[in-house]
Amino acid sequence: MTTELFKQTIFNYENNQEWKFEGDRPALIDFYADWCAPCKMIAPILEELSEKYDGKIDIYKVNTEQEQELSSVFGIQSIPSLLFIPKEGMPKMQAGAMAKQALEQAIENELINA
Repeated sequence: MTTELFKQTIFNYENNQEWKFEGDRPALIDFYADWCAPCKMIAPILEELSEKYDGKIDIYKVNTEQEQELSSVFGIQSIPSLLFIPKEGMPKMQAGAMAKQALEQAIENELINA
């Protein structure tokens, strides 16, 4: 996901001071880097979950090396960092890799049943 796509589909931080989610479904954004071992570890888990929750949530990936502006907007200091964005309410950031079961639980709690 590019910074421009983020501003169109998630949140345009240049035009809005207050959080205003632009998406149709809850979203999960994975901030990662190609050289990051924990990022590589959770990538296949996110692929699986993307299929499992197809049509219920949107899962995006943001390469922190290529999208430095977007990474700085969210203060990304460690990767992977996962941003859980419910349809209503404020997004929540989770730093560090998560096991599949913990990630599924977080998706259910923060996005599906929010």
